[in-house]
Amino acid sequence: MPWRSMTEQDLEAAKILADKIHVNFPEDMDVFVERLRLYPQGCLVLAEEGRLVGYALTHPWRFGEPPPLNSRLGAIPRNATTYYLHDVALLPETRGRGHAARGVERLVDKARSEGFGNLSLVAVNRSQAFWERMGFRAVSHAGLETKLASYGVDAVLMVQDLGRTGD
Repeated sequence: MPWRSMTEQDLEAAKILADKIHVNFPEDMDVFVERLRLYPQGCLVLAEEGRLVGYALTHPWRFGEPPPLNSRLGAIPRNATTYYLHDVALLPETRGRGHAARGVERLVDKARSEGFGNLSLVAVNRSQAFWERMGFRAVSHAGLETKLASYGVDAVLMVQDLGRTGD
């Protein structure tokens, strides 16, 4: 069951998944629509038996400046310094089968192919240990405390350094 590119036809189902998975962190449909419009190559879905069971919203961004939850980006910055994983989410019943790891591998490959030296994310919902297994590490960044608190009490900024070919 491979991850595939998200289409406009997937938006409603992805939003329904988000509402089930992130009950305490709802995001409006226009966030999904805008991410797909601004950076379609970073929007993925995972289907099982004809229904969506996971999705990923990712895009280039500025390291240490995670966008606030439920906010539109406006544009992808020209001076992007990280490949940002806004959300990688799977229904609970599909976890533990390697789907998330395969999705993350695909995103790491994407970031490398675009020349990024790192990927970053904000880990929420007690997911830090999962992201550590995927090669991410927690980092501190001055001035982020208030923004991270809006993601939940366990929110932590994480990064995976990729190194650049030729460095």
